[in-house]
Amino acid sequence: MSQTQETKIYDAAPSWSNFVTVKTTLPRRPFPPNSARQPFHTERLTLRPPTKDDLQFLRRLRTQPEVMQWTAAKRIDNDLAETESRLTPFLTPNDALTYNFAICLKETGEFVGIGGFHNGGFDQGEGKSLFGWPEVGYMFLKEFWGKGFGTEFLKGFKELWSKLERETVEGLRVDERSVVRKADGSAEEVLAALTTDVNGRSQGVLRKCGFEEFARWRDEAEGGTGDVLPSYRWCPLREVRE
Repeated sequence: MSQTQETKIYDAAPSWSNFVTVKTTLPRRPFPPNSARQPFHTERLTLRPPTKDDLQFLRRLRTQPEVMQWTAAKRIDNDLAETESRLTPFLTPNDALTYNFAICLKETGEFVGIGGFHNGGFDQGEGKSLFGWPEVGYMFLKEFWGKGFGTEFLKGFKELWSKLERETVEGLRVDERSVVRKADGSAEEVLAALTTDVNGRSQGVLRKCGFEEFARWRDEAEGGTGDVLPSYRWCPLREVRE
């Protein structure tokens, strides 16, 4: 007896050739230096600028297989030098291009994770930025999963991101599916996020924090993981206006 299988049709992967040019806003760079970023407190967490002293804490985080399975690398760091290379982009002088935070318990100061805008760009050009927009990401030590810290961090980060000084940008190339048009034809500014279809917890955090899915595609590029990747967007200035 033959069995018919339904084939799921996914969206196309992001492709520079299918990007469109928009007028929008973005946070002004360089970002405020780490030295000028004050610790930000939520109900249970403190978000503070990373320092070189966080290397061993980050090493602990990036050597937990349960954590790293959700990253693009899908493996733990090979050695301390690799972990250091992941911390360096968040330290002076590279903090001019990134906006990342060590996530700590408010009561004790214990390091529990790291997160923020970490991919260095609104750099334009093929392969520079997946959707053309800045992206947010975060990682928590496995011991602190299931406590609502992801949602609490992301809500706090959204507040910080919204308060950054803006500038108007002409000619930004972005994934057409991510675009939210305003009445005047310009595009709402977007903060993007990427997860996998099997990481329901991450998708739940994004939805709770006001992100909406705009594409779902399979990573079938050379060297890709084959994962199905739901892609999310949040429009910070639209939320401020509303």
